Amino acid sequence: MTESTATRGTRRVAVGIVTSDKMSKTRRVEIPRLVKHPRYGKYIKRRTVCYMHDEANESRTGDTVELMETRPLSKKKTWRLVKVVKKAPEQVTTVEIPVEAKQGQ
Repeated sequence: MTESTATRGTRRVAVGIVTSDKMSKTRRVEIPRLVKHPRYGKYIKRRTVCYMHDEANESRTGDTVELMETRPLSKKKTWRLVKVVKKAPEQVTTVEIPVEAKQGQ
């Protein structure tokens, strides 16, 4: 097989939850996993934190996303968004009524 016909290796794909969307085109994603304790056999929650490139800023905090490994885009960012698997439910914001309005009733 020559170099010109060689295909790229398969890239890792993971599913995680967006935990921060405060940066432009960058998301912080946590990938949860369960690990069995070597001695006691109890399953322990562990997480991997990675930074993902989101060109269109389409994902938000709480979304479940599918991401793929890519070349280094910055010091920490080596993953990119493939698709948003599940959108987070919209959070209802509460509106506070001013004190003056309460007293007039």
